[in-house]
Amino acid sequence: MDSPRQVVNFGPGPTKLPHSVLLEIQKELLDYKGVGISVLEKSHRSSDFAKIINNTENLVRELLAVIFVQGDGSGQFSAVPLNLTGLKAGRCVDYVVTGAWSPKPAEAKKFGTINIVHPKLGSYTKIPDPSTWNLNPAASYMMHGVEFDFVPNIKGAVLVCDKSSNFLSKPVDVSKFDVIFAGAQKNVGSAAVTVVIVPDDLLGFHLPECPSVLEYKVQAGNSSLYNRPLCFRIYLMGLVPEWITNSGGAGIIDNSQGFYVCPVEPPNRSKMSIPFCIGNVKGDDALEKRFLEKALVLNMLSLKRHRSVGGIQVSQYNAVMIEDVQKLAAFMKNFWEMYQL
Repeated sequence: MDSPRQVVNFGPGPTKLPHSVLLEIQKELLDYKGVGISVLEKSHRSSDFAKIINNTENLVRELLAVIFVQGDGSGQFSAVPLNLTGLKAGRCVDYVVTGAWSPKPAEAKKFGTINIVHPKLGSYTKIPDPSTWNLNPAASYMMHGVEFDFVPNIKGAVLVCDKSSNFLSKPVDVSKFDVIFAGAQKNVGSAAVTVVIVPDDLLGFHLPECPSVLEYKVQAGNSSLYNRPLCFRIYLMGLVPEWITNSGGAGIIDNSQGFYVCPVEPPNRSKMSIPFCIGNVKGDDALEKRFLEKALVLNMLSLKRHRSVGGIQVSQYNAVMIEDVQKLAAFMKNFWEMYQL
């Protein structure tokens, strides 16, 4: 049998999984822990799956309730307002809109009043100065989702954070947030399962129209088993945090004399997802096409940015190793030296 092709996956999600985790899955796929059947065949009510979900929860959480639900981040854009707008009678929520995906959570307007706390941005290259935010004192919660380099002072409202892009990438003081949710597909598993961290004292404020499957109190009370969970994906989520525990390149852009251009202002740049254009601030289509072609020859995949914005995007999620980034940086330096204008 031919040896598998060795590639580096810089995809934004679903993204790279650790090789050792994939080997563990392969080993246990036909016979999980000697029980004779696969995790894919096991009942979610079995004692074996109870051990899987409890182990995964213990690896992910420290002090707060953790539930595993379906629907990815988009599902939480509805679940959050359905569970939290009832905290105050006015059904008002504050939002910071700082990226292309940020408007989607404003689906909350179906269930209450949305207050965007800052003027509409012409481009998503920075976080608006918090001193300019118009916070509503009657807001039930305030929500943000890009990589802030600070935790906002939201003056008594509940702070909700979408941490899909940097979940478990570094130590975080979870006490500074009230609710955290994260799609697993970027840092801790595969697509479709979402981690929600919510304290017990925020359970039970759901709106009457909230479906039971989206209700945090129902899911927490049933240990994430109210409906049939994504058993195999939760099993995978238990392996990745364990790998992170055991495991204990923007310079090339800034030093390229304008050949590579990152549109995001330095204080607000993500360490996990790095977008850039080639040739100029708007990007040279021919150069970017050539860059992607040459990267593919070197077995570096999924560097093309989302079609809605264009350019290149390097996703450095947890399973991407320093050697992978060094390989990309060397290629970028060679490409720049060859094609600099």
